Amino acid sequence: MFIQQFEVIPDLQPYVKLICTMDCEDDVDTTHIRVLPDTCIELFINYTSTPVAIIGNELHQRSIVTFRMSRHADVQLRKGAGCMAICFYPGMAYRFFQLPMHVLADQTLALAELWQDIATEIEDKLAHAGDHQTRAVIVQQYLLQQLAQHEYDQQLGYCLKLIQQSAAYLPVSELTNSLGIGQRHLSRKFQQLVGLSPKVYLRMYRFIRSLDQLKKYPLLSLTEVAYQSGYYDQAHFTRDYKTFTGHTPGQVVQAPHILY
Repeated sequence: MFIQQFEVIPDLQPYVKLICTMDCEDDVDTTHIRVLPDTCIELFINYTSTPVAIIGNELHQRSIVTFRMSRHADVQLRKGAGCMAICFYPGMAYRFFQLPMHVLADQTLALAELWQDIATEIEDKLAHAGDHQTRAVIVQQYLLQQLAQHEYDQQLGYCLKLIQQSAAYLPVSELTNSLGIGQRHLSRKFQQLVGLSPKVYLRMYRFIRSLDQLKKYPLLSLTEVAYQSGYYDQAHFTRDYKTFTGHTPGQVVQAPHILY
């Protein structure tokens, strides 16, 4: 697998976390990898005639969007496949797609279902592009077109930043008090634009923070990781891992096929 990362243009930087090409040049399919949920939405645009990947038990022939919000996915890339991958920041993909995010959560859909004829148009342009740098430019031009169709939600942006900057686990009431809105209003906004309720998103963010701790500080004990990530006790820590990964924290650390 060869991965090449590209710079995100300034206008897209608040929304797009990563843009890269992924080329599976081996003679065989990759081994199955368990990709853990991260509340992010990812777009994979195919520029070859080879199917992109097997996700779960389903073969995806063309470009896809994975709304991997709160469930893990078992992925196997196909030999000869090549695609441009775009990863959106948590809560920022709503500006690029037409449907409410909660309708799409935890699904993998063909890009053609969401962008109709534009999907085929992009695939054709990427297939005929001379190099990967040109492909990165083309993709970002199309993203800018989609971005212009939707307004940025200031309240949501403030909430997500508040969650990100907090060192502790925030209760939903703190978010509503900070915004001066009701819990029902906040829940509707999160479901529409993020795809998860505020409570589930906060729980997911704590889990993601713990994964980051595991990666950055491999010498920390699991108890220390749980505490520094905002868990009140080891039981909640273990429960979340079994829910979101299918494994205990210790198994996640030791398993070579789990990607986080």
